[in-house]
Amino acid sequence: MLAPEPERIPVSTYRLQFSPHFTFRDALALVPYLSKLGITECYCSPLFAACPGSPHGYDICDHSRLNPEYGSREDFDSFTSALASHNMGFILDFVPNHMGIDPSANRWWRDVLDSGPSSRYAKYFDIDWDPVKAELKEKVLLPILGDQYGSALENGQLQIRFQDGFFSLQYFDRNLPLNPRQVRKLLRHDLEALEEACQPEDADLREFLSILFHLDHMPAYTETDPRLMLERHREKEIARERLAKLVQESARIRRHIEENIRVFNGQPGDPQSYDLLHDLLEAQAYRLSYWRTALHEINYRRFFDVNELAAIRMEDEEVFQATHSLVLELIHQGVVTGLRLDHVDGLFDPAEYFQRLASSCGSDRRIYLVGEKILSSGEQLRRDWPIHGTTGYDFLNDLNGLFVDSQNAQAFKRLYSRFAGQEEAFADVAYESKRLIITASMVSELNMLARELNRISEVNRRFRDFTLASLQEALREVVACFPAYRTYCSAKGWDEFDRKTVDTAIARALRRNAAMEASIFEFLRQLLQPKPGIILPEEQYQRGVQFAMKFQQYTGPVQAKGLEDTAFYRHGVLVSLNEVGGDPARFGRSPDEFHRANLERLQSWPLSMLATSTHDTKRGEDARARLNVLSEIPREWRAMVFRWSRLNAGMRTLVEGSPAPDRSDEYIFYQSLVSTWPADRDEPDSDYVERVRQFMLKAIREKKVHTSWINPSEAYDSAVAEFVRRTLIGSRAKRFLQPFVPFAKRIAWLGMVNSLSQVVLKIASPGVPDFYQGTELWDLNLVDPDNRRPVDWRHRQGYLYQMEPFLTEFNTPNDHIPAAMELLSNWQDGRIKLFITAAGLRLRRSISQLFLRGQYVPLLGEGAKKDHVVAFARVWEGQIVVAMTPRLVARLIGSGDSLPVGERIWHQTSMVLPPGFSVHSFQNVFTRETLVLQNSVNPARIPVPEALRILPVGIFVGRAQ
Repeated sequence: MLAPEPERIPVSTYRLQFSPHFTFRDALALVPYLSKLGITECYCSPLFAACPGSPHGYDICDHSRLNPEYGSREDFDSFTSALASHNMGFILDFVPNHMGIDPSANRWWRDVLDSGPSSRYAKYFDIDWDPVKAELKEKVLLPILGDQYGSALENGQLQIRFQDGFFSLQYFDRNLPLNPRQVRKLLRHDLEALEEACQPEDADLREFLSILFHLDHMPAYTETDPRLMLERHREKEIARERLAKLVQESARIRRHIEENIRVFNGQPGDPQSYDLLHDLLEAQAYRLSYWRTALHEINYRRFFDVNELAAIRMEDEEVFQATHSLVLELIHQGVVTGLRLDHVDGLFDPAEYFQRLASSCGSDRRIYLVGEKILSSGEQLRRDWPIHGTTGYDFLNDLNGLFVDSQNAQAFKRLYSRFAGQEEAFADVAYESKRLIITASMVSELNMLARELNRISEVNRRFRDFTLASLQEALREVVACFPAYRTYCSAKGWDEFDRKTVDTAIARALRRNAAMEASIFEFLRQLLQPKPGIILPEEQYQRGVQFAMKFQQYTGPVQAKGLEDTAFYRHGVLVSLNEVGGDPARFGRSPDEFHRANLERLQSWPLSMLATSTHDTKRGEDARARLNVLSEIPREWRAMVFRWSRLNAGMRTLVEGSPAPDRSDEYIFYQSLVSTWPADRDEPDSDYVERVRQFMLKAIREKKVHTSWINPSEAYDSAVAEFVRRTLIGSRAKRFLQPFVPFAKRIAWLGMVNSLSQVVLKIASPGVPDFYQGTELWDLNLVDPDNRRPVDWRHRQGYLYQMEPFLTEFNTPNDHIPAAMELLSNWQDGRIKLFITAAGLRLRRSISQLFLRGQYVPLLGEGAKKDHVVAFARVWEGQIVVAMTPRLVARLIGSGDSLPVGERIWHQTSMVLPPGFSVHSFQNVFTRETLVLQNSVNPARIPVPEALRILPVGIFVGRAQ
């Protein structure tokens, strides 16, 4: 870890999602509750001014203002002051990679549309002003139309507006600027009639003609000379002010402009009446286009494939300063104590960005920094990044894998193959999915890279014969075969991970494309690992480095969209594995692997976040916990899904001759039901049915086989929605629900144990445990927007208030054990999870140094059930805390419905303390029982039947004698 230790070290974090429906005042009201829960840091979604009505805040339009939809600055100050008064830190989610580009909200983007390359903000965005298509030279393509341009124009959907000297183009709720220099076309229209109606000495006419002269001599929007750019900016504002004043004072000029606007706006039914408007629009610094057909030609880099989010050039010092002024002010004021940095893999040079940020914070403000970095298999966080860790997806997958029974991997693959008819390995599904993303939705970025690659090849006689088409295809194949999100090559060089990643991608591309010329891949290899004088002459070496670094910005979005948003919905063997940062081909983790990951984190990244649910996870942590139970019972699961499918065969609809949903979609549907079914209900309510319907719509469209967001199939979408309705609340739904509900409730019961185990292990592991809003009760959410629904805070506050005596006043087992058993017997309401969370977090806060700095000691087991226990000790200055949980509980307890507690389950199982641990006893944090060790032998042993006598999980506190 290169970053210096932060002034304020987080002990635990709690994520809040702000929106127009959850404001600073709402957050203020929660501060006492979060403090009582045991949280030390409030971790907030982006808070700067975003696109109007944004439900998430990641589409920031103005970094210099707080989002007014969240409240006033006074509201914000009250919220942060309350955090400080409760000794809580404030971690802010910051978005350095991209911005929302609503022209009405983002003044930088609006100025670019107004002035093109001549805008002072043109360099803020990654725009190719000289693309392949000549018609786009020095223009930005805007794929915002809901129909072909000609149809939108001639249907009167594009209308000129004029207000306060500004001309604009209105397209439904979108408002675009009109270039003032080109607007003279409109102002001059029918000028002769105006002149004839006025006397030559008419002052208003003379001012109007003077304004026209002014516009004629204004520098064009294509000028990039700094002096002329400044002149253009100055003169256009002067012209607008003069025109606004003139129109306000002269009714005749006002009528002239209004009549010309009416003429230019055309008449529906008369196509020729739109010629004037068309000519005016062709003269703008942007080109309007239909969103579905423009994907090949978009010439600005986007966030993934989202047209409304444009990437910004954070590598430019001016852009950094312009976007960080307010956040740095809040840091220097001591208000913001940490930053979560969004999508760092989209940055041109992440290491340089982190170093600049740390330098800007200064030595007097050492804040906590974590990056949203998805680590691929075998990848380590970069040691040259001055940050404190990741946002925790690596831990999420390490922890999740503990509860997946790896010995049943082949059984699940066979089941999926037989049920869904799919035998492809996940690697092949991922490859095809990434190729689809490249071709269907991110081809414009590929085209820009290919064109630059072609230019580079032309300066080297050994590679100039490569055609643009062949270079484009080679790029597509290497990106589709990339084994990681990206590499980090720069002018400083690259490391072994970068080399292996590029070599692996090229080797895979060659294997899949044996007919392609191999030398083209060798050309790419050398460019992606640039060395002076190898491919390019010394003087052009920097150009090759620039290409490699631009290439790196492309592979991450393709990986994310190809894997997380496509392949994960096509490959459904066990969908709890289909998680951000996860590898569905890796079926489970052993306790040894989990311990090794924890030890590595403690050594290298002790302050890295530990996540189990986030705003981006595909399923809530407790939904995954249930699904993992299935991995232990492949035969029973197989029998159930085939039975359900037979019962529901009549619920499917033929679409183009094939039943809908298809078998893989149906398989994901059953897994989704099992993972989210309300444990206290025999029938679903309408809200649940609608949640499942919305999830299935997203799943089938993300899958991109029968339907998609770009090309939706109304027939397939409707058939799947009807299948959901029929199976859950249709006239024959009971035939399905009768066998389904008892099974789902049993899985929920077993999943509950997995869930509590996850909480305990997260709280006690090295790192900073993060809790997504509302997850202190059962988190059975599906993918967004389901996981961003409003949280019932009153419900949670009431529960915590009720158990406060249990958490603070009861000090004997006689008090605690009955209370714990009552919570466990009513586990469906989630209070047991809230109790485990609060008790664990309060302990963590009270002895924070042990959890932040303490030694991590994996405990080995003895006895027949040792493989079903995960336990470790944390040790610091004579104090010892042991965390102990069960795993693979379905196999542990068999077909019964008993809890994994006591002698009957854990007969003679014990966990061995390392030699030298002179501890006589521990106290159970949850039950206040005293646990006496088996000290008759050396080393001492913790008897699992005694440790897990009442509750299936435990945290035990002791002190060396």
